[in-house]
Amino acid sequence: MAAYGYVRVSSADQNEDRQMIAMVGLNIPSEFIFMDKQSGKDFDRPAYKELLKKLRPGDLLHIKSIDRLGRNYEEIQNQWRVLTKERSVDIAVIDMPLLDTRNGKDLMGTFLADVVLQILAFVAQTEREAIRKRQAEGIAAAKARGVRFGRPVKKAPENFMTMVKQWECGEISLTELLLQTGLTETTFYRRLREWRLAKKKNYN
Repeated sequence: MAAYGYVRVSSADQNEDRQMIAMVGLNIPSEFIFMDKQSGKDFDRPAYKELLKKLRPGDLLHIKSIDRLGRNYEEIQNQWRVLTKERSVDIAVIDMPLLDTRNGKDLMGTFLADVVLQILAFVAQTEREAIRKRQAEGIAAAKARGVRFGRPVKKAPENFMTMVKQWECGEISLTELLLQTGLTETTFYRRLREWRLAKKKNYN
């Protein structure tokens, strides 16, 4: 029997130290610890897939908390079944001792573990949905206050039209114009269209 650890953080800039310290405290060799820096919305993760290839019947998989396994209620349930039933692997959730399939393998123990798993998986998904809702509400509130998202608008310089006329007359190249204005080609043509449209409206 081999003991493995699985660590997951949602993005590259999140810190995995807390989970890694827990794994080291269990004396799990570093080569037996698999880590993904990826969202928990599904199980399409490189390290997790590699871990599945290593696991054998009777092995033990440690995770710090149930949401490190995933955040989708149905997929957590399904993956737990695959690991424990199809792969015959034991799972120990460090932060929740009740979720340790090595204990209570009788009917009552299995029942209690299943109930706890369902509750925690449901809570994990509910929390994820709540976070997304708060993010959406925060963005909507910020937009209502006039906060702009995305890249700042690149304005044309004051001498933009003078340079445009020089470019149209062949006095300067497009490359030279872009270098002097600091605009990209796409932004240049966008500002040029805006200027011509405004000029047309003023003329009419």
